[in-house]
Amino acid sequence: MRDQSFGDIRLVEESKKPLSMNPKKFGLWLFIASASMLFAAWTSAYIVRRAEGNWLYFELPDIFYLSTMVIVASSALFQWAYYEVLHNRMQKVKILIFSTATLGTLFLIFQFKAFQQLVDSNVYLVGNPSGSFIYIITGFHGLHIVSALIFLFIVINSVMKKRVSSQNLSQLEMCLTYWHYLGVLWVYLFLFFLLNR
Repeated sequence: MRDQSFGDIRLVEESKKPLSMNPKKFGLWLFIASASMLFAAWTSAYIVRRAEGNWLYFELPDIFYLSTMVIVASSALFQWAYYEVLHNRMQKVKILIFSTATLGTLFLIFQFKAFQQLVDSNVYLVGNPSGSFIYIITGFHGLHIVSALIFLFIVINSVMKKRVSSQNLSQLEMCLTYWHYLGVLWVYLFLFFLLNR
């Protein structure tokens, strides 16, 4: 801190604190940014390709509606778990995180069933571009869910070993951020497909 006096006026300069972020959290945000650009590029390519013609119009699998409700519910449960961690109610945290993982797994099962519905409707990965886009975009989102589930099970292990508490939230916060991101991303993709068939 440095004082400067000018007559009766005294200026005080405070030392500036450097901006800092946990390197792992920074890495997560970089990953989220790159994934967002990837999905933005795919949805843009979808719109451009659809405008060129030779586009197969089909109904989205009904189970997409159910999987959307499941992923939103899982985010709500995970957020609730975070609230319980802040109050160190760890027994509730365990139940809520296990429930989140169960719903995440159910989401993947529903996505697989959606692919089966597409095949039953004669919509395939190879063939008309409209089907290819659906498989690729939802498939890559599913792969991200798999990675988030792995992360979630790492967090569950940390909770079981009492490494997570109101004083040690970094790992849980990162997983929560990633989980919410994938939930929001799915809602965006679902609405995108609904509005751009």
